[in-house]
Amino acid sequence: MAPLPAIEVQLEETPGLVLARDVVAPADLPRWDNSSMDGYAVRWADVALASAQAPVSLAVLADLPAGSSARPVLGPGSAARIMTGAMLPVGADAVVPVEHTDAGLERVLVSQAPEPGAYIRRAGGDVRAGTTILTAGTVLGPVHVAAAAAAGCDHLPVHRRPRVAVLSTGSELVEPGTELELGQIPDSNSFLLAAAVRECGGEAVRIGVVPDVAASLRAVFDELDGTVDLVITSGGVSKGAYDVVKEVLEPEPGMSFVEVAMQPGKPQGIGRLAHGTPVFALPGNPVSVLVSFEVFVRAAVLRLCGRTDIDRHHYTGVVMDGWRNRTGRTQFMPITFESEESAMQCRIRSAGPGGSESHLVASLARAEGLAVVEAGVEVVRSGDRLPVTRLDR
Repeated sequence: MAPLPAIEVQLEETPGLVLARDVVAPADLPRWDNSSMDGYAVRWADVALASAQAPVSLAVLADLPAGSSARPVLGPGSAARIMTGAMLPVGADAVVPVEHTDAGLERVLVSQAPEPGAYIRRAGGDVRAGTTILTAGTVLGPVHVAAAAAAGCDHLPVHRRPRVAVLSTGSELVEPGTELELGQIPDSNSFLLAAAVRECGGEAVRIGVVPDVAASLRAVFDELDGTVDLVITSGGVSKGAYDVVKEVLEPEPGMSFVEVAMQPGKPQGIGRLAHGTPVFALPGNPVSVLVSFEVFVRAAVLRLCGRTDIDRHHYTGVVMDGWRNRTGRTQFMPITFESEESAMQCRIRSAGPGGSESHLVASLARAEGLAVVEAGVEVVRSGDRLPVTRLDR
């Protein structure tokens, strides 16, 4: 998977998108010396001995609000009233806060000497022209947009959001809210996958439920191929008589259906449709869908978005309860976090009494992370340490 091509987007539309190219400051920031206080721009030598007992009187030559283009020249014994952000007059090398003066308009009394260079923001003090202020791969947020605006950018090159089609297969599935008939269940997988895609920064195109009819599914794939950037399916990838995804896609030369030594999520399909659209064909049970998305699909969606940080943070989990793993495969156990002992270590419990059984939707709602149990470890005991990932970081 590779990042989608860059497009130019108006600045206010960029939050949440990924920057495609570095942004370089076209000029010094600030662009000129300016005041960081409301007060008086002065020559330091004129006021170096000023005090409350012996204030220094200066002639006020100019009044400089922020945005003024005036650049008066200060000679000996003169000052300019100046507001925060206003450009410094020629010859000024300090600013006296208004609190240290009598706020005079024609002449001003300075009652406290500033330090040399006091309250002056120097040109280039933030960044110099040519300095990289935003790097490619940055997920743009408010502070990045502000930095780009300060540099004068009204557009930014970003990777567009990938359009990811998600669908569930199964004649037993109906849309949530439908009155259920005997043998029917609400579709949850397409909603899980759509939400997961959006969380990664993609644009989810939820197709919903496709029945276990080969011709219907083939028509959906033909319509999606080349019009979306990725297709994710759930269900129909195992060895059953009605595993329609496998039936339709296995003949495609770009597709493979395999068994992975993991639990849940053993049957998997991966490849491309006839016109090159990538496909992840996931098993149908909800916990399998979550684990499969985390293990295989999430990184792919992030890469399409242009992200470089595609891995979850890893922690060490100290088990507080315990469970079994009798499958002989690597187990991904949905867990909850009881506490964090440090930045990289936490106490964990299994998310529900059914463990990692692939059909347990209610327990899935409690899952905050996944613990990984190596193949061959049949019993996980209290106190054992396992690698874990959080689903929210």
